[in-house]
Amino acid sequence: MVKNLYITFFFTLFCAINSNAFSQETCSRIAVVNFQEILVDTSTYNKGEGLRFYLEKDEKAKELLNQYQSKNKLDFSTALLGTVGTGLIVTGLFRPKASETTDPLSRETLFLSGISLIFINFLVARTVEYSNESILSNAIDEYNKRNLPKIYFAPFRKFRGSDKFDEYGVGIQTDF
Repeated sequence: MVKNLYITFFFTLFCAINSNAFSQETCSRIAVVNFQEILVDTSTYNKGEGLRFYLEKDEKAKELLNQYQSKNKLDFSTALLGTVGTGLIVTGLFRPKASETTDPLSRETLFLSGISLIFINFLVARTVEYSNESILSNAIDEYNKRNLPKIYFAPFRKFRGSDKFDEYGVGIQTDF
């Protein structure tokens, strides 16, 4: 049982580390304006700030950019849940095995609870981050409706109908 928990823990850790390798790096997001490449994110904490010069020209786009940036702030609850999950795993190292005690807080229970909490916290945080990207896309759409030069941002997709896609973009990931 403990062996399975260790395997599950390391598999979850491996998946969490590798998901960052396949996700969009904030340092490498590029938008094209007038055939010039513009860095969209000036830093990890100011996502979308590179487009502010253009999006400020349109009041609705500027409002959406501010909303996007405010929702991208670090969340205390996410950090707290990750810390609690790690604490449960570390506490499990010092507890007896389930076969050695009748206590419901055995090593296996604490490991499983900690791993589950970290994994669910990670999935929820990624889902919120992913859904927040639509706000930036909407800000760019609002700007492009009424202003020139047009901003082309990849990866980018528009919905034509209920489930048909109009266009796709492809981006390249790099590291700093």
